Amino acid sequence: MSLTALVILAPGFEEIEAITPIDILRRAGIEVTVAGTVSGPLTAARQTRHLADVDLDAVKDKVFDIVILPGGSEGTENLKKDARVKAITNRQKNAGKWVAAICAAPTVLLANGWIEPAHSLTCHPTVQNQIPLDQLDKKARVVVSDKLITSLAAGSAMEFAYAIVEQLLGKEAVDKVNAGVVAPCHEK
Repeated sequence: MSLTALVILAPGFEEIEAITPIDILRRAGIEVTVAGTVSGPLTAARQTRHLADVDLDAVKDKVFDIVILPGGSEGTENLKKDARVKAITNRQKNAGKWVAAICAAPTVLLANGWIEPAHSLTCHPTVQNQIPLDQLDKKARVVVSDKLITSLAAGSAMEFAYAIVEQLLGKEAVDKVNAGVVAPCHEK
């Protein structure tokens, strides 16, 4: 049985923060479902248009090995407004499954009461003031804390994707994917 991932796209999502994990996880053999919070094409932060695999309603009751929230200012606000996102991430937490959020998206989890005092995390500098100081790692590009993976911004999307693969499949899987990708952020 293949591992499963859900990437949730909301209008205004940051392209690099969504597409990079989708690509890298699929290269690693993880079954990735891309779900849109709205039907039809989604316009991303840089005005590119994207089609999700399914509408979020089609998968809102499923549990995945990991749920991934891309950031982007508008995309993050749209994720915060969507009750299905809160229900999905809470279901993940209750099932002991992974959640990953990049850029401004960790604030979605914070707004939904998902973040616990024991979690440490990172996020985009423009939203760091929303994170309790004792939980914020301002120097890290990626933070793994319990079943939560967070990352800084679009520039750390490859590291974020590799951290997800490593947590789900191990370092050897990252090495195998990077043999073809040859990303400078991955050291053997």
